[in-house]
Amino acid sequence: MAQSRKKRKKVLRSAGRLFFLLLLFSMLAAYISNQVTISSKRAELESLNEQIEQQKTENQEMERILSGDADEATEWVARDSYGYAAPNERIIIDVSGN
Repeated sequence: MAQSRKKRKKVLRSAGRLFFLLLLFSMLAAYISNQVTISSKRAELESLNEQIEQQKTENQEMERILSGDADEATEWVARDSYGYAAPNERIIIDVSGN
C-alpha cells in the first residue's frame, strides 16, 4: 500500500509538472503570436499614416487650385487628367515607379 501511494504521488507530481510546462508553452506561444500581430499592425499603421499625409498634401494642392481663378483650375485639369502641356513645355514621365 505504501508503495502504491508513493507511486501515485509520483505520477500526480509528474502530471502536475507536465501540465505546468504545457501551460507555460501555450502562454509563450500566445505571447509570440501577439508580438507578431502587434508588429504587423504597427507597420500597417505607419503605412496608413503615410497615405494620410499624401492625401493631405493632395487636398492642400486642390484647395490652392480651386481657390484661384477658373483658368488655373481648367489648366490644372488639362495637365493632370489629359496630359496636356503648355507651348514649348516638356512633360517628363517617371516610369521607374518611385
